Amino acid sequence: MKAIVFVILSVSVASGLGEKARFDNYRVYSIEVENNEQLQVLKELENQQNGLLFLAPPTATQTFVELIVPPHKFADISELCEKFRMKNDLKIDNLQRLIDEEQPSLTTRAAYGWKQYHTIDEIYDWLDQMTRRYPRELTNYNIGKTYEKRNIRAVKLSHNPERKNPTIFIESTIHAREWITVATATYVLNELLTSNDPEVREMATKYDWVFVPVANPDGYVYSHSSNRMWRKTRKPQRNSCFGVDANRNFAFHHAATGGSTNPCSETYAGAKAFSEPETLALAEFIKSFDNIRLYLSFHSYGQMLLFPYGHSKNRAVNFNSLNQIGIKAKEAIQKRYGAKYSIGSIAEVLYLASGTSIDWVHATQSVPLAFTFEFRDSRNGRYGFVLPASQIIPNALETMDGLKAMLKEAKLRQYL
Repeated sequence: MKAIVFVILSVSVASGLGEKARFDNYRVYSIEVENNEQLQVLKELENQQNGLLFLAPPTATQTFVELIVPPHKFADISELCEKFRMKNDLKIDNLQRLIDEEQPSLTTRAAYGWKQYHTIDEIYDWLDQMTRRYPRELTNYNIGKTYEKRNIRAVKLSHNPERKNPTIFIESTIHAREWITVATATYVLNELLTSNDPEVREMATKYDWVFVPVANPDGYVYSHSSNRMWRKTRKPQRNSCFGVDANRNFAFHHAATGGSTNPCSETYAGAKAFSEPETLALAEFIKSFDNIRLYLSFHSYGQMLLFPYGHSKNRAVNFNSLNQIGIKAKEAIQKRYGAKYSIGSIAEVLYLASGTSIDWVHATQSVPLAFTFEFRDSRNGRYGFVLPASQIIPNALETMDGLKAMLKEAKLRQYL
């Protein structure tokens, strides 16, 4: 087994400083994991950190992995799949082409909006503009510093700050490459501030909203400047590798399952819980609120609405309520454009993953409702993480539909 895996040699994809990584003619494969032998082969391949990039890691049988493969390794992957009888599907035949087509063709950068993806400076400038425009409703927070000394920004929207309204907390872009998440989070914030829709106005005034639009600023900047497919934070780790999977770094069953102990892995959980300044700052900020009733973690991709738990298939005490609220949101999301979402716990619908933010807030901070949105693309879609900017508004609109239904059902069940 090791002899076969060892032939997959290294390829240069930037992880430290240097030229911007390109993925010309790189392919993305989806590989089905049907048995333990196949799982071990793929885990061995991931642990070698040979330049192949696992977009979806090998965690268990009866799941799928997704793998970026450079042109000179097509034959090796084909041989590996043939030898171990692994069913595979070519999802993307030229990743760089999708990256090149992701943003609209603009001669100059447009004002902040939702027809293109924005840099962190543009996002922070927009937050400043909105807090100046709505000084009574918005409160700005700098909740901490990243490893590279960037501010981690947050805003709170409250029309009745003197009242103790139920709080809805939105965490976004904890995984750097998931650009659709910050675009959607800022769209939701803008709607809550500017929409004339009576239902949206009620949502805005009846609840307090807290947004952390970019929970992983260093990684997000790096995904713009150096490697579009970067996922983790950016603090140097052992073995000359960088970053931690921030959504495996929370102090609830940390590193128990679904997170790697290899610092070079995409799902490296960190040396200990809250080892990263970003996750520690986020956790301390969350603790400063005593009335969070609904926590939302925005991710991509796969079109799923997930809830605790991820560390095991043990069900949350309020599983039935979480499931029913998810069903109502799913039905609302599907009505507009036909997007089909899957509903269920992380472990049952996606894979085992411990140390996630929603498990932590639900289990340790007594937040009754905690959901992860996995936005577009669908699992069978052609874009994956590189969702064209033309889909920002459709994704945001269907997300607003889902939020309306979610809050309505939560209210009926007396959570809000």
